[in-house]
Amino acid sequence: MNRKLKTIIVDDEPDAVNFINSIIGEYCPALEVTGKAHNVIEGEQVITEKKPDLVFLDVEMPNGTGFDLLARFPEKDFEVIFITAFNHYAIKAIKFSAVDYILKPININEFIEAVNRVCTKRSEKSDRSQENFKVLMENLRTALPSRLAIPTADGMEYINPKDIVRIEADRSYSWVFITNNRKVLVSKHLKEFQDLLSDRHFFRAHNSHLVNLRFVRKYIRREGGYIEMFDGSQIPISRTRKDLFLVHMSRFKG
Repeated sequence: MNRKLKTIIVDDEPDAVNFINSIIGEYCPALEVTGKAHNVIEGEQVITEKKPDLVFLDVEMPNGTGFDLLARFPEKDFEVIFITAFNHYAIKAIKFSAVDYILKPININEFIEAVNRVCTKRSEKSDRSQENFKVLMENLRTALPSRLAIPTADGMEYINPKDIVRIEADRSYSWVFITNNRKVLVSKHLKEFQDLLSDRHFFRAHNSHLVNLRFVRKYIRREGGYIEMFDGSQIPISRTRKDLFLVHMSRFKG
């Protein structure tokens, strides 16, 4: 039988700690809670003493954030699932870095899914988590995250959004077309990319296409209308999106 993952809960709200503990006890037999903390200082002490496999970490706490606590362990050998509010300033950086998180109020099914992802990573002895957290700490230093972690068949690739020419839907996957005529198949829906890149000059031209306005060469009115990109690709544009596209392009400063 596999060893249970030693788990620590760090959250400044006692009710939240108790709720997470009860979910683990009822729905997560692979986990064993071995410590609890309510702030950064207590969290550092408990992690150092207990040497956990997994930490549930609240983002916003008194006297420091969950990121401050994480920064105290540069050679981290445990997994982290962040607990955060949807409108928290760091949610975009967390998503960009492909780090696991759970939104408050906590949904039990989402909680279980996050735990299952962690258990899979630990069983595969994947080293991607360490790099993902390095990317997260980098992205937190800027207003706009500069490295996007995307899951591929081989693991994880880290791309600057400025280098993405366009993204094309392929059922439940997406093709990410990058400068230098390279493309990567990613296990994400196009809508996920649209949400992530909404403030990065990307435009949903069609149900199947998201384009980077930086790489638009021209708009062609004939044949129903389409966009020509600098890589030579021709992207259809939905009839209902044409006027909005032209407005975006007229305002786009590059």
